[in-house]
Formats: sequence, structure tokens, C-alpha cells
Amino acid sequence: MAGAGMVPRPWFARRRYRDMTRFLLSAFAALLFASAVPAHAQSFDGIVSHVSDGDTLWVRPASGGAPRQIRLEGIDAPEICQAYGRKSRAALIARALHKRVHVDSRARDGYQRMLAHVSLDGHDLGRWLVSGGHAWSYRFHADHGPYAAEEARARGARLGLWQARSPLPPRDFRQRHGTCGPRG
Repeated sequence: MAGAGMVPRPWFARRRYRDMTRFLLSAFAALLFASAVPAHAQSFDGIVSHVSDGDTLWVRPASGGAPRQIRLEGIDAPEICQAYGRKSRAALIARALHKRVHVDSRARDGYQRMLAHVSLDGHDLGRWLVSGGHAWSYRFHADHGPYAAEEARARGARLGLWQARSPLPPRDFRQRHGTCGPRG
């Protein structure tokens, strides 16, 4: 029983406290687990079986199964129907088609493609594409993206798409003209 001067709490107040404690502990555990293991995190080795455009390819896992559609994270290549779009795709085909790569994915994009860093012989394909002037470093607001230095060097050397006077960034192209059709 309660000591002198203490008023016992009614049963519903004790229950509410217990339920709130359980809820907070459960929420904390769920948050901790969710942040530790992203829902789409995957790493695997495989063979590039198809290249759709300058920033999208298909990789057949070495462990077996159907090829998985991969969007190279950190870059934005010209749309296939945009100026330099076919050359960007051709560069990725020449570099990676039918070759063994390592895929490190953390998320999916709006088209349900895996967003991933893909490496070939230990070299980042996204970095290679931007360095050769085949793609832009992906921008988000004031952030010039992970490959801003590589883009600046390619622009300064007038490599690839930077041979054009003012190449239109893919984001601007899509806003004006839409995509070039179905992805894949």
C-alpha cells in the first residue's frame, strides 16, 4: 500500500504508463533495427547482361537468378533520345557489357530499380562515366554530387558531352520533353 501522504494511482493510470513504456521501447527497437539494415541493401557479384542507357544496366547475379535492373547511383546520364544519349550508352556498353562487376545497393528509385554503386575491377563505373564526360555528377539542390571534381575536370578538358557548347542536363531535358519511353 502507499506510504503516508501518497495517493495510489488508479489502475487505468498504471496501465497507461505501462502501455506507453512498451510502445516507446518497441518503437525504439524498430527504429534501431530499421536504420541498421536498410530494406533494399544488397551486395553481390554478377555479369552485366544488358545496358539500357548511360546510367542503367542489368546485372545477372553470379549466385543465379534473373538479371536485376541497376541505376548507377550518383550520376545522371543523358536520356537515350537526348543529344549524346546514345554515345553515353555506347561508352557503358564498351566498358561493362558481359563483364563481371560488384554491385553495392542501398535503396530503390521511383522506377523500382536498385540504386547502386557498381565497380568493375575495383573501379567505380559512375566515377568512370563522369570522368570521361559521359554523364553528370548527380545534383541535389546546392550539392554538386559525389563526382563534382571529376565532372569539373571533364568539362575543362571538353571530354564527351562537354564538347557541346551548353549540354542540357538530363533533369532539365526530362522536365521539358519527358522521358524517351519505357525504361528497360
